[in-house]
Amino acid sequence: MDISLLVLLYLLAVNIVAFHLMGKDKKKAKKRGSRIPEKTLFLWAIIGGSIGSIAGMQHFRHKTRHMSFKFGMPLILLLQIYFFGRLILGLIL
Repeated sequence: MDISLLVLLYLLAVNIVAFHLMGKDKKKAKKRGSRIPEKTLFLWAIIGGSIGSIAGMQHFRHKTRHMSFKFGMPLILLLQIYFFGRLILGLIL
């Protein structure tokens, strides 16, 4: 299997999980159940699920007023784009 396909499948899976975690945490917040730690939500964003996390925040209207999430998640995404772009450009050049 090609490495680019593996990377794509990995990113797809991580983003689906990150999106799902935002929804699950929102549901637990409404029911006042045991919550998913913010560190866990950020970890999933950092390991590649930033797009899923941001999409989950918007879709479920969850953590959108927390400054750490409001600015942190887009910052993680921008850093990932930057480093991924540098990696790809480095491999091409």
